[in-house]
Amino acid sequence: MDIKQALEQRILIIDGAMGTMIQQYKPTEETYRGERLKDWHTYIKNNSDILNLTQPQMIEAIHRKYLEAGADIIETNTFAATSIGQADFDLQPFVREINVEGAKIARKAADEFTQKDPSKPRFVAGAIGPLNKTLSLSPDVNNPGYRAVTFDEVAKAYYEQVEGLSEGGVDLLLIETIFDTLNAKAAIYAIKKYFRDTGKKELPIMISGTITDSSGRTLSGQTLEAFYISVKHAEPLSIGLNCALGATEMRPHIEELSHIASCYVSAYPNAGLPNAFGEYDEQPHETAHIIEEWAEKGWVNIVGGCCGTTPDHIKHIAEEMARLKPRPLPILESSLA
Repeated sequence: MDIKQALEQRILIIDGAMGTMIQQYKPTEETYRGERLKDWHTYIKNNSDILNLTQPQMIEAIHRKYLEAGADIIETNTFAATSIGQADFDLQPFVREINVEGAKIARKAADEFTQKDPSKPRFVAGAIGPLNKTLSLSPDVNNPGYRAVTFDEVAKAYYEQVEGLSEGGVDLLLIETIFDTLNAKAAIYAIKKYFRDTGKKELPIMISGTITDSSGRTLSGQTLEAFYISVKHAEPLSIGLNCALGATEMRPHIEELSHIASCYVSAYPNAGLPNAFGEYDEQPHETAHIIEEWAEKGWVNIVGGCCGTTPDHIKHIAEEMARLKPRPLPILESSLA
């Protein structure tokens, strides 16, 4: 069964926060370095992606917890695994390997769970994050025209990441937490170019943007509809939202997206909004109850959690979704003969 067949049958569950789970291990600088990088010349604490090489057993354990909770889709631990993202740690030479190994770790866990229950196949999404440099915004308030990076540089960085994820065996590619649509378009370009160059069968693309506040816009200023129109040429498997907002705040945007999207709709909100200490207090049953309403109204096809969510959140969400039907794809006028 491929993912499109699965999506026709039920609402699929994507996993929760990788970073939240990593922090439960209380990792130190030595944890991140492991034996492999014990003598590395820069600090690398909080570089979650390098754990694919230095602590792979930790990452595999986290994947397994989400699979046990009911996740149909697990994301590779590669959110910032590009040459641009890893430049802060001088770890650019390891980028390809980080992506390959991140995909292999998730692939191993997913395949084992699929073998246990072939009627519920588990899928691996190659996580492609937004970068710490943007193409639409200047980092210099005194020079609005300045850019710290070019489109070609961003596309090249994403190309290397896609190459590694594909080699590692992912089922689909997830461009997520998009706050700058031009960065996302560079990722789309890199994906399309990679499959043209190699002749490999193109993997499905999931696209997930981020509405940053109550304005209903991305950080680079687009409305949700403008964002969707800007990326729909990629013919994504799904379009959706994640991060920045809790489920309560995300609700009107998911409703809007469900009405305009011709593809499947995904949503994986944070566990509420962070408290004064930057921590998330929304309980699993609370998040699940809010998402339950979205499903009852027929708005979603893929749901899960972002910052602050845990396997317990995913378990509650999965239990609620099991009895609800997925959003039907709209019938487009152009498809009528």
